[in-house]
Amino acid sequence: MRKITAGLFIALDGVVEDPQDWHFPYFDDAMGAAVDAQLGTADTLLLGRRTYDSFAGAWPEREAAGGPDAAFAKKLGDARKIVVTRRHRDFSWRNTEVLDGDLIEAVTALKNQPGGDIGMSGSVSVVRQLLAAGLLDELHLLVHPIAVGRGERLFEAGAATIPLRLLSSETFDTGVLHLVYARDEAALTGSYADAKVHLPQNVQ
Repeated sequence: MRKITAGLFIALDGVVEDPQDWHFPYFDDAMGAAVDAQLGTADTLLLGRRTYDSFAGAWPEREAAGGPDAAFAKKLGDARKIVVTRRHRDFSWRNTEVLDGDLIEAVTALKNQPGGDIGMSGSVSVVRQLLAAGLLDELHLLVHPIAVGRGERLFEAGAATIPLRLLSSETFDTGVLHLVYARDEAALTGSYADAKVHLPQNVQ
């Protein structure tokens, strides 16, 4: 089964909206390598409509310009790009198609197709749904040392509890933390009273 990974720029207070307004002062070679390892190695990209529009408005031009990030731009251009949207339209960026049908059913089928990793960037609402459904294998959070104070957060108030397990962590010179999580299906949830029966006597 194919692996789905999602990468997000996130502020210390959980904000993921409009990272272009606060993210760039923290970008360095280490972060670039982390993004390339997660997104640049995927042969398929799964993107929400807004993220796709942002990417399609920038990366083809960067590839054509032949600058320092042209090689990464070419990887994105060459990858199969699947857009989660209800708007059927023509796409100008090569190798782009619409995800047909129900999100969970379609992504489940996609994971079972032959191929390499499926990469995501941004696309917060899609990330939430796949994480809740148990279809997201790795959540790559690039936690910036800044409190934005306003904007959409990764985890919404009132959402169901989702236990996570830390797979790896790295601290960049800029103070950014690169944290990789997976769902922890074995984690205990519930109240203290529920968990107390599983705790050793000396810590109850």
